[in-house]
Parts: sequence; structure tokens; C-alpha cells
Amino acid sequence: MRAIGLYEFGGPDVLRVVDLPEPHAGPGEVRVRVRAAAVNPADTLLRSGVHARALAGVPAPYVPGMDIAGVIDEIGPGAETELSPGEPVMAMVMPLGPAAGGYAEYVVLPAGWVVPAPAGTDHAAAATLPMNGLTAQLTLDRLALAPGSVLAVIGAAGTLGGYLVQLGRHAGLTVVADAAPADESLVRLSGAADVVPRGSDVAGRIRDRYPDGVAAIADTALVGPRLLDAVRDGGTYARFRSSGEPGAHEVDGNGRITVRTPFVPDYAGRTDKLHQIRRLAEAGVLTPRIAATLPAAEAPAAHRRLEAGGLRGRLVLTF
Repeated sequence: MRAIGLYEFGGPDVLRVVDLPEPHAGPGEVRVRVRAAAVNPADTLLRSGVHARALAGVPAPYVPGMDIAGVIDEIGPGAETELSPGEPVMAMVMPLGPAAGGYAEYVVLPAGWVVPAPAGTDHAAAATLPMNGLTAQLTLDRLALAPGSVLAVIGAAGTLGGYLVQLGRHAGLTVVADAAPADESLVRLSGAADVVPRGSDVAGRIRDRYPDGVAAIADTALVGPRLLDAVRDGGTYARFRSSGEPGAHEVDGNGRITVRTPFVPDYAGRTDKLHQIRRLAEAGVLTPRIAATLPAAEAPAAHRRLEAGGLRGRLVLTF
């Protein structure tokens, strides 16, 4: 099968079209004929070698990709699923292991990892939902804020930030978000009750609006410790890079603030949570945003565009 992989870690140009043995669904598994794979920051971390230690002993080529959409084309023996061949589906993939990631024509997964794509959503749009949607939902689940609490979302114009704004509003939270002037209308349409200008003093601007501080802040833009000034005593700061990853910050709440790092693999295989994301997309609570679609062979260009920044939506590779 055709896939996009790498034999050595490095910049975007290490990505190439590779030919891999075609996988087949085994017991309890299903095979997805991938039609679209979203390009995420996590993919660039794998490509650049940040996770090289986790891949030690795994033969190259390494195939990135955590988000896929396509159709079911094989169901393995004993698979407990209501899915049918030809049915449009979506799934989150964990590429740090012997199985290929999502940048491939076929992906085999446990049946419980795959759910129907939201009705009325094409493959490219569906591919933007699983990993980012699950990360946003996991964040809210870990924060466990009471309705009416104030949640600040930094990087609200991005894909993860936008999903957090939408899910936070749906959960009954008061969401304050940052935005550049060109993005303010987009962020407000996502459901932010209040928008402050982005920039180095965003924490001060939030404190000006909420003198007692916000209950929690989700730092999807990787701003770091200076955001703690916006959080009330007993509140929570959520970061989205682990220690040692590029862009990560060592954050110490000094006993005043709880620091959490939502880890989306915790929701790998959570069929219930992925169904929840599907239903919310069907209800219009979550709105997929696509920056552009590109043929899979243009993955190096997609990675360069992602790392250049400024995208408002996900780039999606098509197979």
C-alpha cells in the first residue's frame, strides 16, 4: 500500500511516498480505507525525532498521522462492531508503535477505536475531529469546571483552541479567549463570551476583565508560566506539551494553582468519547475547519505550512 513515511528524522523533506505491505483486519479489528488524514503538530514532533526513543526497535519507515477518515473495507473475525463495509468512519490513530500511523491508504485498528463519521460531513472535515476533539473533551473532563465557571482559552483561533471554546460554551462555561483583530469575529462565532487582544500581556488583560482571576486557563498557544497571573487561587492551568517536547514550559503553580497536562492517549480506544465527538459535530456544536486539502504526496509542503504558523483550520492529506 502507499503511505507517507520517513527513514530518518529531520525536516519536512524527510517525508516521502513509501510502499508498505497491505495490512488486513485480524480478530477484533477493522480495516479503514483512508481517504483523508489531518496534519497535526504531533505529526511534526514524530517526524523531527522528538519521540525517537519510543520508536527504538521499530523498523523504519515511520508513518505519522493521528487523525483519519475513510470507509470500512474489512471486518476481522469476532469484531464487536455495528459498522458495515463501505460505511464512512473516523478514528484516532496512535503511530508510536509497530502499526502504521494515519498517513496511509489502509489502517487497521481495534474495532472499538472506530466510529461512524458525523452525518453530512465529508472525509476531509471528519479527519479534523478525532484527535483534536478528544483532546478538547479530555481537557474539559480533567478540569471538571462547574457550569458558569470562567475558562480562558489561549490560542482560540487554532483548531484545538476553537474546539475548546465550542465545547466549553456547550458545557455551560463562560469562555474568555484571546484573538488578533482579524480573528476576533471567528472566535466570537465559536462561542467566546469575551475576547481580549492576544499578545505578551494577555494575562493582565484577562485579569482586568476578571479581577478575581479565571477558574482555569487552557494554553493551546504554548505561552507558558506568565499566564498563571490570570488564574485565581485554587484554579488550574492546562498545558499541551509534556516536559522535553519543543515548546514545552516547566510550570510550577507553587501550591496556588494546579497544573495539568491532558494526554490524549488516555482516550485512545474510548468509543464512548469518540461517539460523543461525533454527536456534537452532528449537532453543530463542533465545527470542523479545514485550511486546505493536499494530495498525500505533498505532505512535506503541508508540514512546512503547518510549522510556518498562522493557519486557521487543519491541513488535510487526501488518499
